[in-house]
Amino acid sequence: MRLMVISARKVSQTYRSGGQPLAVLHDVDLAVAGGESIAIVGPSGSGKTTLLGLLAGLDRPSHGQVALLGTDLATLDEDARAAFRARHIGFVFQSFQLIPTLTALENVLVPMELAGRPAPPERHARATDLLCRVGLGDRLGHYPAQLSGGEQQRVALARAFANEPSILFADEPTGNLDSDTGALVIELLMRLNAEAGTTLVLVTHDLELADRTGRRVRLAAGRVIGS
Repeated sequence: MRLMVISARKVSQTYRSGGQPLAVLHDVDLAVAGGESIAIVGPSGSGKTTLLGLLAGLDRPSHGQVALLGTDLATLDEDARAAFRARHIGFVFQSFQLIPTLTALENVLVPMELAGRPAPPERHARATDLLCRVGLGDRLGHYPAQLSGGEQQRVALARAFANEPSILFADEPTGNLDSDTGALVIELLMRLNAEAGTTLVLVTHDLELADRTGRRVRLAAGRVIGS
């Protein structure tokens, strides 16, 4: 039996809107095994991105428990959660989230520098290798503004795998790309993920991308209605 690296139990999230409570998630249970790939799907407003943020430890649930790699995130303060993410988690965002004042190479170096590993010479070699693997070996010194949207997302993919994360979270990774570029990014994402053996959890409206994962989790009105 594979180890469950993600465990969410009775997770609910409520925000205040206009002075009134707004329930976004209701008693969500989810378990994801090591090396598994899942797609969280559902209509806009169903709570997909909120759930992803809770699973990744970017936010705390109003109720319930989230554990990653056997660690209950509620036992960690903000600094400890940030350190945990730096060691174990990679992210890919719809809007790329590259640092505009850094080159492609420097953007990929950032997570390794924050984690303090590997040693500096190995960091540079790993960042260069990752960018070459996503087809950007000739763009190392380019800034995000000098790159197309597809190229920026490929830099983001390289950055996400920089620290060899145990878990990779992706929020609409093809959402800002045209269909051809999106298809290329999907191929790169799935290939890099398979090579690394990373647990992959992604939110997407892209049915082609969802079909490439091992399992779909469907949300509607903040509840899991199929898995």
